[in-house]
Amino acid sequence: MGRYGDVPKVSVVICTYNRARLLSKTLDSLLALDDLDEAEIIVVDNQSTDDTAAVAKRFIETSGHLLRVSYMLEPVQGLSAARNAGILAAKSGLIAFLDDDALPERPWITTILSTFESRPDVMAMGGKVAPNFESSRPEWLIKPFELPYTIVDLGDRVREYPGRLHPCGANMAMRKSVFDERLFPLDLGRKGESLLSGEETWLFDQIRSRGQKILYHPRMAVDHFVPASRLTEDWILKRYYSQGITNAIGRQSGKDRLLLLGKTAAKMVYIIVDSAIAAVSRSQGRRLLNRCRLESIRGTLHMLSGRKRESATG
Repeated sequence: MGRYGDVPKVSVVICTYNRARLLSKTLDSLLALDDLDEAEIIVVDNQSTDDTAAVAKRFIETSGHLLRVSYMLEPVQGLSAARNAGILAAKSGLIAFLDDDALPERPWITTILSTFESRPDVMAMGGKVAPNFESSRPEWLIKPFELPYTIVDLGDRVREYPGRLHPCGANMAMRKSVFDERLFPLDLGRKGESLLSGEETWLFDQIRSRGQKILYHPRMAVDHFVPASRLTEDWILKRYYSQGITNAIGRQSGKDRLLLLGKTAAKMVYIIVDSAIAAVSRSQGRRLLNRCRLESIRGTLHMLSGRKRESATG
């Protein structure tokens, strides 16, 4: 462990809500990481009602002599609020976010530190996220569904994220200065059991708008738990519906709403054509994908029309 009073080189923020058993495994996995003495661990409990507090405090009692670790309670419900609390508490100029159900590989911290040190032009980074399925992978879980399930593999070379892709919350790191002007927006992101998202896309859009680089590094890798309860058609349909709501949040101006409606109409035309092809190919995954796309459109239209709609849960 670093000397008392030393400033850690990276602050690892783990936000958690009612997943004490999984959190325990994630915390235990940290003990195997290289360069752990260079980090501080901040566990942010977002008003859990299970044994989360006891798990965190027990870990501090048994392993606090090996690493810098702290526990805090964030009373405002929502992942964005929890992340913001972790950011404000962080002592380092680098912040890494790790999900409470993700297990980092041994060089995770080392990769983050060495990359930011050698690449001052890089503002944020992410890496591989391999699925750890609780049950068998469904046949319908085709490639386009991997991103909603936080499955990420962009290959084995270091590169900038292409197109509109960016790191995911299960495994991302950035310079703390990213948040100098604004923290995560509280109207986006998961709240309790809701499936709203969008806060990560908002963050990385901000970074790109400043012309700053976002890097993918294959050695910044984690295994991510996927529970059996999410490996159902019902769950993925709810996930897309909530994404549709997310897409419409913040579209207040007439111009923004018209642009989104235009994109939605174009998406509908594409779905009609692709559905005809999928019917011929008899692909279960492709048919489900088009149903999900329709759910996304439904969520967007419900939000734009002003109908009172809550995000699906799961």
